Amino acid sequence: MALYGRRGWEAALYSDQDELFGSDRLNQPAVGTSHPVGSVEVSGVALKTTPVFEAYWRFAANRQSIFFRRLRGSNEPELTDDPVLSSYRFTNSYRASDRVSQYLIGKVIWSEEGNWSDEDQFFRTLLFKLFNRIDTWEALEDELGEISWANYDFRVIDSLLSERQAAGERNYSAAYIMPSAGSAFGYKRKHANHLRLLEWMISERYPQRLKACLNMSNAFDLLLAAPSIGPFLAYQFATDLNYGPLTSFSEMEFVKAGPGALDGVSKCFVSTEGVSAEAIIKHMAKHQADYFDAFEIDFSDLWGRSLQLIDCQNLFCEIAKYSRVAFPEIEGSSGRSRIKQKFKPARRLSAPVYPPDWGLNQKIAEDPLYN
Repeated sequence: MALYGRRGWEAALYSDQDELFGSDRLNQPAVGTSHPVGSVEVSGVALKTTPVFEAYWRFAANRQSIFFRRLRGSNEPELTDDPVLSSYRFTNSYRASDRVSQYLIGKVIWSEEGNWSDEDQFFRTLLFKLFNRIDTWEALEDELGEISWANYDFRVIDSLLSERQAAGERNYSAAYIMPSAGSAFGYKRKHANHLRLLEWMISERYPQRLKACLNMSNAFDLLLAAPSIGPFLAYQFATDLNYGPLTSFSEMEFVKAGPGALDGVSKCFVSTEGVSAEAIIKHMAKHQADYFDAFEIDFSDLWGRSLQLIDCQNLFCEIAKYSRVAFPEIEGSSGRSRIKQKFKPARRLSAPVYPPDWGLNQKIAEDPLYN
């Protein structure tokens, strides 16, 4: 695990600033602020920060520390001394480390049991992500066996999901709201519309067209063109599909801010002065090591992998929630004031698995943490 140490922040701040940071600059503290970075320059515009800006970086480090403590099977009664983190549930600093993403990567996409076509990979990934619930996927597997496009039958899956719904079982995750797609496909039950959406995408050669995309922006546009898929879902699905073999885009090349991230951005800055949330997220990813240094924070990265754009986007969502309790006086764009999900201690985490082209799995296998 690499730690960011002090790297001569003051020297970096005052010498060769243009060369080091390009058009984005880290400025001296604004008058009256208690943290060392009172404003930042993004796209040539100085943005005054709030205390939530510093909390963003401390949250990232503390949440990542909890992740590693759980991997070690820590016996400490508290995984963190942060009262908010110890009381409420938050996602990991790295999106791919979250429980559902880990299941998607290790069980749905890269399972050793499967040998799937491009259509199968596309179908399996989006079928899982449309519901985003492990128990829904496992219920389908229990009844159907191996899930693939090759053995897909609308009537069978529709019936199984309808039975679960009638029995009071939840098919969909509460992580985000899925549009019903009823206006496009005409079914009363949401899951039926989503099954037809998958059929439509495969009939429109989405797996092949996705493989032909030159970058994640193209993949985003392709997914956005599908019925009922808006910008937030298009970016999330592009990221999920990119965990698999169909594409291999850098997670540093494209980002789209969702509603939660916009709320977080609005809390980290007094005003964004017209600068886009995407430009701010790119700034955060680009200068993360400098900010960890500025605030004297030790951040354990992901076996050498720094926070990517998707991670910085998600961290804005999480700091928006965190600040509802930690900084209730700072209002964001959503107007929400409570955190619903409570933190519940869980068992030791098993060794994580990541997309093979990230080059992390071998490092994890050789880590003394598991030997």
